[in-house]
Amino acid sequence: MKIKVSSEIGLLKKVLVHSPDSGIGKVIPSKAQDWLFEDIVHLDTIRRKEYDYYTKLLLYFLDPLLIKGKLKTVDAPKNNYDFFKPGKKGFHNSQNVIEIQVLLSDILKDSAIKQKLVASVCAIENCSYKTQEVLLKQDAEELAKIFISGTGNNLDMLFPPVPNFIFTRDIGIVINDHILLNKPAKKARLREALLMKYIFFTHPLFKGYKDKIIELADSPYHFLLPVDADEYNVTLEGGDVMVVSSNHVIIGISERTSMAAAHQVATQLFKKNIVTKVSLVQIPRKREYMHIDTIFTQIKKDIWVMLGSFSKKRTKAALGDAILKAIEEQQPGTATSIIQFRKNDITKPVYFDSLEDLLVDISKKDLKVKGKVKIIHSGNDEFPFDLREQWTDSCNLLALKDGVVVGYDRNDKTLEAFRKEGFSIIDVKELLPQLENGTQTTNTLKNVFITIPSAELSRARGGFHCMSMPLLRDDN
Repeated sequence: MKIKVSSEIGLLKKVLVHSPDSGIGKVIPSKAQDWLFEDIVHLDTIRRKEYDYYTKLLLYFLDPLLIKGKLKTVDAPKNNYDFFKPGKKGFHNSQNVIEIQVLLSDILKDSAIKQKLVASVCAIENCSYKTQEVLLKQDAEELAKIFISGTGNNLDMLFPPVPNFIFTRDIGIVINDHILLNKPAKKARLREALLMKYIFFTHPLFKGYKDKIIELADSPYHFLLPVDADEYNVTLEGGDVMVVSSNHVIIGISERTSMAAAHQVATQLFKKNIVTKVSLVQIPRKREYMHIDTIFTQIKKDIWVMLGSFSKKRTKAALGDAILKAIEEQQPGTATSIIQFRKNDITKPVYFDSLEDLLVDISKKDLKVKGKVKIIHSGNDEFPFDLREQWTDSCNLLALKDGVVVGYDRNDKTLEAFRKEGFSIIDVKELLPQLENGTQTTNTLKNVFITIPSAELSRARGGFHCMSMPLLRDDN
């Protein structure tokens, strides 16, 4: 299979996803924050009434032969919605909308891989020897389910679920024809990283890419450093990496991605001649921001969506406050800084005063935009809607192609801002029947924001940019 991503907005052709599984339905209030959830969510709603619409939309765009003509059938309760359930006979098993659980069950059919992975998971989860033997007796499909949800059909819970697995962007990122693996900052995501490492290195789908997988190493003598020595710890999640052109990657330094990791990634990208330009965007280490894709994403070559707090106007106002500036200098991680390195002139970095300046520069210089570059603001840049809607992922949008994005239906003020810029807003429930009967096609959609129900999905703290790991896109 060909893997190549050199754009945030090129036509999406293959994507790695994971449907909400039963583990999400096992999150309890006392453990929610330990497992990086702000709240408990209703599993059936998040599946049937929200995420399944996302799956259908992806299939119409990426693998229409699997869905067209079957829309009513796959939604019929009598079929138990097996079309959306990995491991079931009726599962769609698309080769373009690729389900992680299927890939995991594939590699677990190899007895040697199965033994290694069982031992590795048991080591991470501190399992008993007896539990290890129980796991080894499971078939591949059941074991894949257990590794993700923490339990099987006829077993008690063996270890915690990994409810964040739906956010596939964070587990790895494709940069041109290389795969950068994540190194999670939170213990709750260690098993995800382990499972994906085995998938990328051993699944036939990624045959030929073993030498193009980038793993991050811990800092020397990391085991001697204090636990909270953030400046030395190497941690990275894919939500902090954006491939904006074939030569340019943005890396966020955030709550989840450290300076040490950003430095290591930039160095490797230059050494391996993967890109020629790397921009480092340091944002405040705050839970509401988490990754850079929670504060901005790309919509078109000349349009971005962004939280207004990072705009040029607001940045200048903050820099003019001498007291605020002095406080931020005393508290590392509270300020925003942007620095760009170029491989051919590494000793002369370029500094940007604001995130808005960087985004305009990318559109103009990397994407050759001649006219005005537009910034759409979260919540239409109206307080308190800008902050409320950023919290529910108004800036975390997935571009299916240039100018066609997917987001949540609940961010009313942000949708209003998109309308002002000439975008049509269409609910996925209206669009799917039109795609089915041919009155609308994916090719003819232009400047469209597709909304998906989000009452439960938004409470999981991630949007559709988070819930996608593109494997193949057209170039800009």
